[in-house]
Amino acid sequence: MINVIWLGMIVIGFVFAAVNGRMDAFTAAVFDGAKNGVTVSFGLISVLVFWLGVMKIAEDAGLLRTIARLLGPIVSFLFPDVPKGHPAIGYILSNMSANLLGLGNAATPMGIKAMQELQTLNPDKDTATPAMCTLLALNTASITLIPATLIAIRLNYGSSDPADIVGTTLAATFVATLAAIFADRLCRRMHLLRRPPGPPAESSSPARGGSASPHYQVKG
Repeated sequence: MINVIWLGMIVIGFVFAAVNGRMDAFTAAVFDGAKNGVTVSFGLISVLVFWLGVMKIAEDAGLLRTIARLLGPIVSFLFPDVPKGHPAIGYILSNMSANLLGLGNAATPMGIKAMQELQTLNPDKDTATPAMCTLLALNTASITLIPATLIAIRLNYGSSDPADIVGTTLAATFVATLAAIFADRLCRRMHLLRRPPGPPAESSSPARGGSASPHYQVKG
């Protein structure tokens, strides 16, 4: 779907430029955008390498394990259908830790691995489980303590105070995370209410003196 959206935007821009005789401006904008993309990417490398190095030091020092222990009860609450000790839990904790530091590029691989592990618990491989939806919501609206990537972009474009957005980013992501958790709990409750009842439990044969399950009425 994203590819279709981008293709549609490019085609619409091309058509409007051709109709209005602005193909020169369209071509210049395309190449300027490509140039800016490369420039910004190179500008991000140093900041991302720095914070990834900080994360590695924090991991070796045991800080990430401490964060994981602190987040453990929260993860158990948010993902009640994931068994304790499952590999997905570790990847979810790594994803949340990276998002807290504003390292979206580092959080993405951990999120993908967590989704792959959650898929092993999925009885219907073509439909996302509630745990998958929860992870997607949290990854999108995660609380960010240090928006490292945004700070790098602002620094690259000559901002006088690149770190000025720390407070507002923390407030915005905090509210977004609360909204995501509320929406996730609401959708889970609605999912449970819409879930059809399971098949009746097998009753024991009358000849053997067994009785039917107390939750279902066995007919015939």
